[in-house]
Order: sequence, then C-alpha cells, then structure tokens
Amino acid sequence: MLRLVVRRLLQLIPTLLGLSVLLFLWLNRLPGGPASAILGERATEAEVARINRALGLDQPVYVQYWRFLKRIFELDLGTSTQTGQPVWEEFTLRFPATVELSIAAMLIAIVVGIPLGYLAAKRRGGWLDVASVSGSLIGICIPVFFLALLLKGVFSETLHLFPSYGRLESGINATEVTGFAVLDGLLTGEFDASWDAIMHLVLPAVALSSIPLAVIVRMTRASVLEVLGEDYVRTAESKGLDKRVVRGRHVLRNALLPVTTTIGLLTGSLLSGAVLTESVFSFGGIGSFIRSSIDARDYPVLVGFILFIAMVYVLINLLVDLAYSLIDPRVRVN
Repeated sequence: MLRLVVRRLLQLIPTLLGLSVLLFLWLNRLPGGPASAILGERATEAEVARINRALGLDQPVYVQYWRFLKRIFELDLGTSTQTGQPVWEEFTLRFPATVELSIAAMLIAIVVGIPLGYLAAKRRGGWLDVASVSGSLIGICIPVFFLALLLKGVFSETLHLFPSYGRLESGINATEVTGFAVLDGLLTGEFDASWDAIMHLVLPAVALSSIPLAVIVRMTRASVLEVLGEDYVRTAESKGLDKRVVRGRHVLRNALLPVTTTIGLLTGSLLSGAVLTESVFSFGGIGSFIRSSIDARDYPVLVGFILFIAMVYVLINLLVDLAYSLIDPRVRVN
C-alpha cells in the first residue's frame, strides 16, 4: 500500500509542474501584463514600470518562472488586491467553510445515491426505478443556484425551518479550533454551536448535492445492472449462496469501482459549484470570495484558487486509487 501511495505521488509531480507553467504563461499574457491588472486601466507607463521592477517582471522569462515556482513551494501566493492580506492567509481563513460544505454535500449524495441506484437496478422497470431515473434527470437539469434560491425561499423564508444565511447565528458563542464549525462544537463540548452549524449546513448542502446525487444514482444503477449480468454472479446464485453474500461480495463490491471514480471527480467539481451556492446563502467560504475576486480582477487570489483546486484534485485522485486498492486488491499490483 505504501509503495502504491509513493508511486502515485511521484506520477503527480509532472502534472503540477505542467499546471505551474500554464499559470505562469497566463499571468504573463494578461492584457497589459500583471502590472496593468494590478494598477487598473488608467495606470501610467511610469507606474507600470515601477511595478514591473518591484515584481521582477523586467527579468528574463526563465528567472521569472523560477521565482514563481519558488513562491509556490513557499506558499507565498502574493497579496490580495481586495483585502491587502496574504492570499494564503485568506484561503486558510475561508477554506474550512467550503470543505465542510462540500463534505456534507457529498455525504448526502453518497448515502442516498448508492442505495437508491442499487435498489433501482434490482427492481428494474418498477416504480422505484422509474422514479429514480426521472428524479436524477431533473436533478442534473436544474441549475444549482436556482435550486438554492428555491430551497431558501421555501424552507427558510416561508416555513422558517432552517437558517437562510451564514454558518452560525450571531448570538451563539463558538470557540474556533479547526475552522470547521461542526467539528469545533464537538471538540469543545459546545454542542449547541455544533447543532446550529448543522442546521446552517442543511440547505446549502442539499442544493450542492443535487447534481452529484443524480450522477451517482445513474452510475450506480448502470454499474449494478452490468454486474448482475456477469457469469460469476449467476454462478454464485446457482450455488445457493446467501443473497446478502451475493449482493455484498459479488454485485455491490464490483459495481463500486466505476462509482468510486465518479465520486472522486464529482468531489473536485463541488468546489466550483460552491461558488454559486455560497453566494446564495452568504456562507463565507472560498466560493463567495472567488466571485468577488473575479469582479475585482484580483489575480493573486485567482491563481491561488486554481492551485488549490489542482491540489484538491491531486489528493482526490490519490484517495480514489487507495479506495480502488481496498475494493479490488488486484489494483495494488498494477
């Protein structure tokens, strides 16, 4: 297992280096250059020249790239033009909210999607199968921001069942330990704060989970139907094995391989969907900060966000490989 982890990590180094090259070229091909992007459209030539000297942009390209790469390894992503604070500090302040929301959304998608897809495949052609397929199609078609607004309007503003914005009520005192509101409440014994954080998570997590849930249902259903037609499943059934053994060991375990890959890809894509969801619910994570950064042309923040997304995909890819090796031990020798 350790050898598998090391091999996968070494294979990811060229990917990250390639991404760094693309980011560097993008920054140097901005209209007017990075200096004009920082100073604005009305910047004078003298001001642009001053910024270029300060940033080392008047040096050869290979020197600029090496400095850029060195800053990345040192986690020096520059300073946000909006807040004047280091980009890395802004990210560490906000990313727990986005990660917490993404984890909650993916848990909903997995806990509901896999059993529903499996049952739909087992009862192919029945009412549950028709309902799950139709529901998954609707879930894919409805935009996340529209569903977020709909849930907010019905369950927050009309029925008053869930909070409509933020991560915690203003009157609740919560001790911050990790930045994850639910976990902090559990660690410090402030269970009222933890419960309040869960209540604030429900609506944005449900909205964000709509597309992953629909995809997981359809993928699980298709994968289970394919496995049910395999010879080894029919052989196991003909031997008189217990149905729970056949379903768990032969059907579901083999059907989970493509579903695991899908879950890994969807988890990374949740971060981009979080931009709209966090904006609707004023959740205070990376998503809403990125939206304002796009409007303000805050390029250091955008570069940091792209690197963050890349690292998330790298880690998710590693976790998917590890999950593969646990589900199917034959993968470990490849």
